[in-house]
Amino acid sequence: MRMHNAENERIKRRYLEILKEADGASEATIDAVAAALARFEGSTNYKPFRAFREEQAAAFKRKLEAHRNERTGQPLSLTTRKHMLKALANFFTWLSQEPGYRKLSRSDARFFKLSRNDARAADAPRPRRVPTLAQIEHVLATMPVATVGDRRNRALVAAALVTGARVGALASAQVRHIDLVEGMFLNDGRTMNVKYGKTFPTWFFPVSDRALAILTEWVNHLRSEAMFGEGDPLFPATAVAPGQTSKLFEAAGLSRAFWAGTSPIRAIFKAAFAAAGVPYANPHSIRHTLTEHGQRLYRNDIERLKAWSQNLGHESLLTTIKSYGAVSQYRQAEIMKDAPSVTGGGTAA
Repeated sequence: MRMHNAENERIKRRYLEILKEADGASEATIDAVAAALARFEGSTNYKPFRAFREEQAAAFKRKLEAHRNERTGQPLSLTTRKHMLKALANFFTWLSQEPGYRKLSRSDARFFKLSRNDARAADAPRPRRVPTLAQIEHVLATMPVATVGDRRNRALVAAALVTGARVGALASAQVRHIDLVEGMFLNDGRTMNVKYGKTFPTWFFPVSDRALAILTEWVNHLRSEAMFGEGDPLFPATAVAPGQTSKLFEAAGLSRAFWAGTSPIRAIFKAAFAAAGVPYANPHSIRHTLTEHGQRLYRNDIERLKAWSQNLGHESLLTTIKSYGAVSQYRQAEIMKDAPSVTGGGTAA
């Protein structure tokens, strides 16, 4: 079975280079596009892109719909399918303008779409698990502190609550990005993994004295006891070394290295919430917690809502309201139950 097409590889390489250097796409985006292209090629037995026919797109969509995960038996989500098809549509739109591919039409890209019903379902908001401040406080109160690794983990959860930082920023933050005197965390897009590479200050959210105390204690430990420099990681990766008896690699305190990715942080959150008996909420969900709290505090006070929004790194208040500001189901129920009843006004015929 054919597994390669040299002509396709050359044009894919050029396209991915354009995404990176001209469009500034992230590595994750580029990897996702490359995966979509490879998957489509496999579905056509690696026929050249210049030989594209609309039937290929239709067949590819059917294969996506029929695909099942080998381990779980679950189908691909509509959101995953939509993003994959969108990547292919963008590629073929671009390809149709390239020398040697002018026989392709921009309209060919239109075949890489979900049905209208599926597209609406893919875009429909999903119920998200947003932890309450009380739940996060409970998680912090129950997290162990026996080892330096335990204390780092607790400080990590506390930092997520106090700063509202995204998980990538927490993984790449340096000690110097925390200013305890000003009560500020600097999201530095020049040296950290911050969304869109933005640089902006976040003053500590006044939501938990416990979380602030935990974070303060941790930063002081790094600077005064562990003798970390300002460029060292705020949340260093776990060091591993052969055990004295088992000779197997095991945790041996903390290193001075940054985490290679964000998976360890998600694992820390998952374990902490499970141990506390609280339904798991991923690190990003805490940003939703903070948004809901700000809305309850300030209601229609636009200036304060805008400041709260900027503190989350949003340039527009609309971003906060649209992406994070949906009324929670709990609050929705409160509003509907408290609504005045309208009675009377007419007689039966």
